[in-house]
Amino acid sequence: MSNKIAMIGAGKTGRGFIGRLLAEDNKEILFVDKNAALVDALNAAGSFKVSFFGGVREPMTVSNYKAVTWENADLSDITIIMVSVGGMNLKDVGAELKKLINDGKMRHIIVGENASHPAKTLAEAIGLDNITVSESTVFCTTIEDGDIDIASENYPYLQCDAKPLGDFELNIKTVRPIMGFENFLTRKLYTYNAASCVIAYLGYAKGYSDYGEAANDPEILELLDRNYAATNRVLCKVYGYTEEDQREFAALSKQKFCDRTIKDTVARNAREPQRKLAFAERIMGPLCLLDEHGGDTSVLLLTAAAALLYSHESDKAWQELRDNNTTEELMEKICGIKADSALGRAILEKCEFVKNYMESGKGTLA
Repeated sequence: MSNKIAMIGAGKTGRGFIGRLLAEDNKEILFVDKNAALVDALNAAGSFKVSFFGGVREPMTVSNYKAVTWENADLSDITIIMVSVGGMNLKDVGAELKKLINDGKMRHIIVGENASHPAKTLAEAIGLDNITVSESTVFCTTIEDGDIDIASENYPYLQCDAKPLGDFELNIKTVRPIMGFENFLTRKLYTYNAASCVIAYLGYAKGYSDYGEAANDPEILELLDRNYAATNRVLCKVYGYTEEDQREFAALSKQKFCDRTIKDTVARNAREPQRKLAFAERIMGPLCLLDEHGGDTSVLLLTAAAALLYSHESDKAWQELRDNNTTEELMEKICGIKADSALGRAILEKCEFVKNYMESGKGTLA
């Protein structure tokens, strides 16, 4: 099998994360991008640098590549195609790929988008039988660091759905095919996304606007660690993950959230609580799982309460919901939890506690 891999999309994720992972395994990369200026810049430079937030490792130079626009792309000798172009561009990319791989040869495509059903969208847009399309989850934060250089989190691998690949061996050390990928997405939601909500909504309750500052607040860190411990245990129990693997998974998320060099805001991470409070989503999902299995629900109860009380002038749809519904009504309509249930009463009790804490400015949340 050819050592060359196509990377459709040479943007921040395409070159700075997935491209970097491919380079770490000494793959030859063909970047394909519609941005002719970026393609020209990559080819003229011959290499680009990926530096890492906080200087956690030495910068890496990526040089074993060629960049082309769609008009000059030749995928005839390529079996593995990676895609990272933004979810809204997948249909257009599928149409372009169809022109290039309509030769009957088998292609294995991995799409790296944090979007709804990206593999299905891309596969339908391509509409060919000689492909498999696997979904992957991008955890790594990347930002531009000059014309073509990238500053990045040091996330070590890309996880993808093993099922569409069948018996095909990727042979990329930095890409991890995972069986039961739907469960893996639940694991991400209940580990990464839940932890982000703990920081964002408790950070809001404590008056923070800077996300990194909230994540490094000693009290929030204590609560975050308590929630990691509880969710780690229940995810291992329910889904069969090993304790070591789940601890590593959680630790990578904490490392990301607590990195002060990644500039972010509480408001961006707390926006649209109506989506994050939905029944099977990142707060209520793990909260109900912990409740069902007798785990420590205290941190997520606090988080749910702070989310229900959240207010920000930029979040107009949420503000309208809050203005037209009581907390009990919001909990029933959005969270799917009856106000007179044991869990509903526990959330409402925490709402009163968080409200008093915010109004008085005294006491602790932990």
